[in-house]
Order: sequence, then C-alpha cells, then structure tokens
Amino acid sequence: MKFLNSLSGRFLVLTAVFVMLAEVLIFVPSMARFREDYLMARLDRAQIASLALLANDEISAELEEELLQNAGVFNVVLRRDEARQLMLSSPIPEADIQTFDIRDAPPFELIRDAMARLLDPNFGVIRVIGEPSKMGGLQIEVTMQTDGLRAAMIDYGLRILVLSAVISIFTAVLLFLAVRGFLVKPIKRVIGHMLAYAEAPEDARKVIQPSAGVTELREAEESLQSLQTQLTGALKQRERLAQLGGAVAKVSHDLRNILTSAQLFTDRIEMSDDPKVKKMAPKLVNSITRAVHLCESTLAFGKAEEPAPTLTRVNLTSIVSDVIESERLAIGDADVSFSEDIPNEFEVRADSEQLYRVISNLTRNARQAIVNSGRPGEINIAAHETDESWIMSVTGTGPGLPPKAREHLFKPFQGGVTKGGTGLGLSIAEELVRGHGGRLVLERTDETGTVFCLALPKEGSENARFATRLRKETSSDPAK
Repeated sequence: MKFLNSLSGRFLVLTAVFVMLAEVLIFVPSMARFREDYLMARLDRAQIASLALLANDEISAELEEELLQNAGVFNVVLRRDEARQLMLSSPIPEADIQTFDIRDAPPFELIRDAMARLLDPNFGVIRVIGEPSKMGGLQIEVTMQTDGLRAAMIDYGLRILVLSAVISIFTAVLLFLAVRGFLVKPIKRVIGHMLAYAEAPEDARKVIQPSAGVTELREAEESLQSLQTQLTGALKQRERLAQLGGAVAKVSHDLRNILTSAQLFTDRIEMSDDPKVKKMAPKLVNSITRAVHLCESTLAFGKAEEPAPTLTRVNLTSIVSDVIESERLAIGDADVSFSEDIPNEFEVRADSEQLYRVISNLTRNARQAIVNSGRPGEINIAAHETDESWIMSVTGTGPGLPPKAREHLFKPFQGGVTKGGTGLGLSIAEELVRGHGGRLVLERTDETGTVFCLALPKEGSENARFATRLRKETSSDPAK
C-alpha cells in the first residue's frame, strides 16, 4: 500500500492502465478485421470448391458433400453473369438466417457486427455475401454456421489480451525504471537537501546547488536555492539584530541611569542668574528628558516592540521649534538654514515624544544630506489640516535619495544614505507613524531635494477613509 502511494507506484499503475486502454482501443478494430478475414477465407474456399462443378457439370453427391465440408459452408451461390447459380448445396438447419454483405461495408458496421457475434453465445446460421477473387464472377454467397467463427474470434482475442498484458508489463517496468532514474531520485535528492537545510538553516554550506538535468527540476532547485539563500541571510541578520538589541538594551539601561543623574544637576543650573544659562537650561532639561524616555522606550522595545503611543492634543509649533534648535546646534560651519510654515497654536492628536522623534529623524536626515553635499541648503517644516487628517511635510534641498535608498526606504540597516549610517531613522519614524494609524511616504526626491509627507488621522470613523485615500494618493508615484 505504501508503494502505491509513492510517485513510482502510481506512475507504474497509471502506465499499465493507459497501455491496456490503448490495447483495448486496438482490440476492437482488430476483432472486426479478424471476423472480416475469417468470412473472406470461407468465401475463397467456397469459390475453390465450386471450381470442381465448373470443370465437370456432374459430380457425385459424396464429392459435393466433401467439398462443402472442406469449405465449412452449407451452400455456395455464384453469380458470374446476370443470373445467380446454386453451385453446391446441402441441407440447412432450420433457423433464422442473418445476411451480412461485406462488400464495401463501413468500419463502424464491421465493428458492430464483430462485437455482437463475440458477445452472443448462441449459435446460428448466417448468409455472407462477397466478391469472388481472381475475377471469378460478380458475386458469391455462402451459408454457414457461426460456432466456428465465434470460437476463432475468442481464441484470437485471448491471444491479443495476453500479448497486450505482456506489452503493458514490459512497458510499465521500463517507464518505472526511467521515472525512478530521471524524476524520483532527483526529487528525493531535493527533499534530502531540504531536510539537511532545515537542521541548520544558518549554515550556508547546506544551501542546495542545482544539478538536475530536467528543466523543470532545475528550475525548482534554482528557486529553492534562491529561497534558502534569502532565508539564511535573513536568519543571520535577525541574529545580528538580536545581538544588537541585547547590547543596545544594556547600553540604554546604563545610559538611563547616567541621564537621570544629569537631570538632577539641571535643576541647579536652572537656579543660575546668568541670562544665557536661564535661556539654555529649559532646552537642556527637555533634551535630557527626551533622552531618558528614549532609553526607557529602547528597553521596552528590546522586550517586545515600540510602545503604543499615548495620544493627547499637543502643540506642533513647540515640538518643531525644539527640533530646529537641536539641529542648529549640530550644523557647525555648514550653510544650512531652517524655516517653518505652521499655523500658530497648531495642535495635533499624537504622542508628543514619538512625534518629536519622527520629525527629528526626518530633519536630521535632511540636514545630513545637505551637509554631505557641501552646498548651501534649506530645510522647511510645514503643516496644514484637512477634514480627515493633519498633514506635515519635511523638505530638504539635498541631492535626493539614490536608487538603493528608495528601494529599501523603510528597511532597517538597508536604507542608509550617509556614510556610517544605519538606516534606522526612517524605519523608526515609519513604525512610530504607523502606530498612530497614520502613514509616512516619500512624496518627491530628485536633484532639487527630497520631501517626506507625514499624515495623522483625526479622531472618529474618518481613519479608514483617510487611510484609503492616502494610499490612493501615494500609489500613483513610484517614489512613494
């Protein structure tokens, strides 16, 4: 039973069945042909027997009976000219006599009559009409019994069936061996490679090397090789990410403690009488507070994922101002200017810390792109609102994103543009925006600059309509 469930077993059975089916299709017309040849033979023998009467008008009754017995018929009627002449005759048993004219009989009729005779066990008497051979007349008729015909047909059929069975078995065995050599063994080899790879998917030596000669199997091996290569690379990257996550979690833990201590010192700085210190102290406090929150979020991310946002009404102007002040300190000697186009007291419903990180990552990327280009540039942060959403954009006049960065835009460790960059900024920003139910898209990038568009849905049932509309708006631009 196990063998029949295998590919080889089923192929063997199907081969035998199909060969036997082909033999059956050959068997039916062969039986019709055999019956026709049998009847033609009786007509030829009857014609030869009638030649004795043609040679001598008078023959004895004993000779006539012997001629009819040798021909296997009851009588012979020969038509040489227009008249029919009873050449030889003997008593005919009382029975219904069927007449069969085999002159120019269509194939379907011959097959039908042959199958009817083969399946009918009753003996009878038939009249057969044919053409004499060797121009011996116009028509010849004989009357004969059917027992000998059916017996000969059964014997011939059994011999065909035995021969068909031998051919089927021989063909099936050859095909079975061929299938095992050309299909089953290569398939088992692929299965063996899959099992070996499953035991150690991180081992690149376990990746299959295509070697099949059959085109389809070769394509399957090449596809499996590509899949295994990608999976091995993904597993290695995941392992590196896990190690990096552990290291970052440890660093964040200690950094949080250090920043907490620094936070205590800022309380004393705020008490200074120096006007510059008083002006910078709140910025320093806010920066340290955000750094502490970031460390805490990193520790939480190491356990599961980015924490869910705490949505409140926040003033976007103050967040953007903090981002711009921080970036101005990091500019150095570069010629980079900042501008904002945000209505006064513009409020959005978001997590203030996460929104700060999103805008900060986008602005930092724009600033780094301009600084690395060595040319003057400008960064603009704008915002407006619609009935369904709050729309914010960060525009930088840098050189634009290269094709590789656009291809892996929001993938960590793959979408980096600057030298030494990790590509985490956009990945983090996109994940944070997605946590708000919004969408971060690349609206435009070319030699004149890059524009990222950030949209957050407003409260209520408009979120689904907003997401659908935004997808339609961004799907038309390949850069998005």
